[in-house]
Amino acid sequence: MDWYGGTTLLYYLENVHIGSDHNLIDTRFPVQFVIRPYNDDYHDYRGYAGRVAGGILKKGDKVMVLPSGFTSTIEKIDTADGEIEEAFPPMSVTVLLTDDIDISRGDMIVRENNQPEMTQDIDIRICWFNEKPLQLLGKYEIRQTTKTARCIVQDIQYKMDVNTLHRNQVDKTVKMNDIARISVRTTKPLFVDSYSKNRITGSVILVDEATNETVAAGMVI
Repeated sequence: MDWYGGTTLLYYLENVHIGSDHNLIDTRFPVQFVIRPYNDDYHDYRGYAGRVAGGILKKGDKVMVLPSGFTSTIEKIDTADGEIEEAFPPMSVTVLLTDDIDISRGDMIVRENNQPEMTQDIDIRICWFNEKPLQLLGKYEIRQTTKTARCIVQDIQYKMDVNTLHRNQVDKTVKMNDIARISVRTTKPLFVDSYSKNRITGSVILVDEATNETVAAGMVI
């Protein structure tokens, strides 16, 4: 094409910058599983396993646990290959703290002065997957990181025309493959960042409780 003076598509795909895929500044560690061996070799072992969603965790760092707000210090970081000094996305590790704190699946380890938004009211841009249309005031299960809650769709703000990018605020019937912005309220607080800030803590899925089908994927606005 005579009018195009850029690089080839293959060159672009091989050299596109992807360094911003992981947020290395804002520490986010959603707890997936609490490890308690209950044997003589690891009598007092209490580790919190999960995948680092943001920031860098180091031995000796002071951290806070959400939603309790308790603070502690990282005593040790374990992996399948042994102990390490620091962990970063997307590593899967087990974190041990110096204090015995009541922590369970769905809790999040963060920095005391750098926390995600803890809220029950969330604006989401979704892509609808299901043949059954999105129901206003419908109830769904929402999953975000390791946390699961129920939610209700309080508002369908608009539907996006994928061809013109026009926001349709008249026809708000969201069907399969439609993109829309909705507002939901959850039964318990979620720890979220905007998707532009963190792709892991800023992404959610909606599940139909009756069929257990994933009906939508969304990005937190």
